[in-house]
Amino acid sequence: MHENNIPVHLSEETAKNEARPSQKKKRQEEAQRRCVVTRVEGCPEEMVRFVISPEGFVVPDLDKSLPGRGIWLSAQRNVIEQACTRSVFARVSGRRVSVPSDLLLQIESGLYRRMVDLVGLARRAGQAVSGFVKVRDWVIQKRVGVILHASEGSQEELERLLSGGGHLPVIRELTSLDLSGVFGRDRVVNGALAVGRLATRLRQEGRRFAGVSQMSYRHFASK
Repeated sequence: MHENNIPVHLSEETAKNEARPSQKKKRQEEAQRRCVVTRVEGCPEEMVRFVISPEGFVVPDLDKSLPGRGIWLSAQRNVIEQACTRSVFARVSGRRVSVPSDLLLQIESGLYRRMVDLVGLARRAGQAVSGFVKVRDWVIQKRVGVILHASEGSQEELERLLSGGGHLPVIRELTSLDLSGVFGRDRVVNGALAVGRLATRLRQEGRRFAGVSQMSYRHFASK
């Protein structure tokens, strides 16, 4: 199965669902999944689901929506590498499978894109701001669910931004180029998402990305 078949981008309908999760979705999130390598149970929102395509290819299902039996792995690079090298996918699925040579790259780039998309959804929903002054105002007003600080930003500027704000979560994986594209401004370094479902999802995607990523996030920046 070609990489383009993997659902990565988040739709406007997804934004509505993220902001107002249904009871069914809440029940789904509460259900734990067991990693087939470590045998440790975890929240599905912070794991990676895989399915086997009809052609026998291992496909990462980052949105957890593809049909077929799900194979769950912890969102850790070494765990996914073990699954690839120890024939875990074939053993669990009970059939011959083909593991794409760029499987980890598919996961990394897909998760990076999902983070960018989530910021875009938040902006369009009026749940995100950019610029040092606006973000600083939100920090003071305690409206921040997650801080965005571009990979090119300085630690000194970030410390000034967070001053007095307590221990706010920070996403530093996104580039200024991508943040600028999302907010429609030149050289965006600082941003923030309001407390809420979208901020929670962004933190979860950030943890998944951090777990599987090896190469610099700049590799996934928009060209």
